[in-house]
Amino acid sequence: MKSDLAGTVVAIFCMPEHGHFMQMRALVCDFVRSGCSVHVFTHRRYGVDVECMGARMVDLFEDRPIERADSESVPIPCRYVSFAAFYAEDVLETLKAIRPALVVCETFAVIGRLAAQQLGIPFINVLLGHNIHPARYLPALQTDPRVAISQRCLSAVEVLRDRYGLHDASPFSYISGHSLYLNVCCEPAAFLTEEERKSFEPIAFYGSILSRLDPSKQRRDGATHFGRRPDGLRIYTCFGTVAFRYYADAVVGAFEALSECLATMPEASALMSLGGAAVDDALLHRLRRPNVEVVDYTDQWAVLSETDVFLTHHGLNSTHEAIFHRVPMLSYPIFNDQPSLAKRCREFGIAVPLVSSLRAPVPVKDVRAALETLSSEREAIMTRLEQARSWELDVMAQRPAVVARMLDLATGAPRRLI
Repeated sequence: MKSDLAGTVVAIFCMPEHGHFMQMRALVCDFVRSGCSVHVFTHRRYGVDVECMGARMVDLFEDRPIERADSESVPIPCRYVSFAAFYAEDVLETLKAIRPALVVCETFAVIGRLAAQQLGIPFINVLLGHNIHPARYLPALQTDPRVAISQRCLSAVEVLRDRYGLHDASPFSYISGHSLYLNVCCEPAAFLTEEERKSFEPIAFYGSILSRLDPSKQRRDGATHFGRRPDGLRIYTCFGTVAFRYYADAVVGAFEALSECLATMPEASALMSLGGAAVDDALLHRLRRPNVEVVDYTDQWAVLSETDVFLTHHGLNSTHEAIFHRVPMLSYPIFNDQPSLAKRCREFGIAVPLVSSLRAPVPVKDVRAALETLSSEREAIMTRLEQARSWELDVMAQRPAVVARMLDLATGAPRRLI
């Protein structure tokens, strides 16, 4: 199989967002395993991971800073639209040199879709997040108070439309890049209804968990990530790497409520990850307690293996990692696809809501009540988590067939399964 595909070049595009790269890892690994020559166009911060997976790292931003194309538009992904127009010719020249047979790009990587269309080769769209369909999200963005589109972005849209033939180009093209060839969903099929699946056709389900999993890391000092507390309730909370950009007050409020609640629960412990967000020392002082630790960033995969309860915003990676580790969730979604994924998890009986409306203030008593609900319903929740985990395993087992389907597009001939 590998010699069969040794000359097949696959170009994979991923914008500089941690969650995006996390969702793309399984695809990168499986394309490498197939024997293709895989070139990953992304930020250099992911270079070590890319090379460890056996792919070739191409720094998409080394000589192409996003800020040169657009440093003003909000939400930030609108700048990725400007980036595509500004650097199109340069990226096309780089691609021509490696002669890819297939482009795989996450939806926010407008440059990948543009390049594939200009080169006349198939492109596969990797759906980021949960059930993000343009028909539902574009109208909401039109009235979103965060939105501030720069003139450079508006000009870039005209270039994409008039020069490069992207007739649906808009400042929000980062959510409208569906492929007529194939759209890959980073969740098990159960997370979309039959009607929802139809809107993404042609679609294949891939999940986001790596197929080859490293064993959970053990602390060398014998302690857990929750200190030296072998017993008692262990609560982990993280709101990803993006929420702080737009909704810092809501995130901080949820952290503070949990910290205050834990002040009355000495038998429990909590680990709070800031997801790399910069916060002042005063906030850290307010959050930290003898049984509450706050860290800038942590190995979430390893932490979840020791966690009893996960207070989460329901980012796609976080949600499915929790399911894989069979960790009950407290839902506090922030924006975008998170409310709908939180709702889906509540329907499955694997999560309990912390508040009744989006980004509502979190009373300390509601944290305590939600923890009590999880405790009283834990047996039923664990049963449902076991079922949900089986969906993760099933979608991982089906990946060889999906890879073969993708390689059919690259080669024009049916492939054997890897």
